[in-house]
Amino acid sequence: MATFTGSDELRGAEFIDADLRGARFVRANLTGVVMRGVDVAGADIDSPWLLEGGESSLQVNGVDVAPLVEAELNRRFPGRADRRAGDPEGLRAAWAALERTWAATLERVAAMPEGTVDVSVDGEWSFAQTLRHLVMATDVWLRGAILEVEQPYHPIGQPNADYATDGYDLSVFSTGAPSYDEVLEVRAGRVAMVRDFLAAVTSEQLAVTRRNPWAPDHPETTRSCLHVILEEEWEHHRYAVRDLDAIEAGSGA
Repeated sequence: MATFTGSDELRGAEFIDADLRGARFVRANLTGVVMRGVDVAGADIDSPWLLEGGESSLQVNGVDVAPLVEAELNRRFPGRADRRAGDPEGLRAAWAALERTWAATLERVAAMPEGTVDVSVDGEWSFAQTLRHLVMATDVWLRGAILEVEQPYHPIGQPNADYATDGYDLSVFSTGAPSYDEVLEVRAGRVAMVRDFLAAVTSEQLAVTRRNPWAPDHPETTRSCLHVILEEEWEHHRYAVRDLDAIEAGSGA
């Protein structure tokens, strides 16, 4: 099986009468890809940036399905539609809805077989690793970008693959796997941190310019930093629920 990693040699390539069954594209740029007369039965596409900025589209048989996907996700996950709220009250309500959603998911996991939190589905992060990544997301965008803490990261944070390959310092993160109880404790602290910040934030503070931790030349506002946190939370909750469903299906539950 051929593997193409970190390469642009397929840019603009044509696949004619090619058999791509079972192929897997991970962190691949498929922008503008055109498919004609293709058999896509069983295809599984996951694009968290499908409606980024409200301008993206995904054409299937001449129909832009991106808004349909967005509407269905909002239906499945009550409160998700408010993740881009612009005022303090709206943001507080959005975070409260998110907390309720995660609380229900944590209860679900607690009732599943021991070891479920460490199961990886198709090479994706386990449930525990997902919570650890959300700790890091809070540290990046609240503690780092908004509160300007000099070293904002908790050691149990889980950086993503891009963080490692882009040359960022990984020494602040633990090389071992913390216990799930520790993950829950740190995660609860970060959730409370966002809640407490939102409880006191004002409209004026939401408009303050902040440094984008990944792209310093593209400044953010307090509001947009909070939007990133909410987006991270909802997307990773979706991934977590997807994998929990797969785990339960595989166990015959």
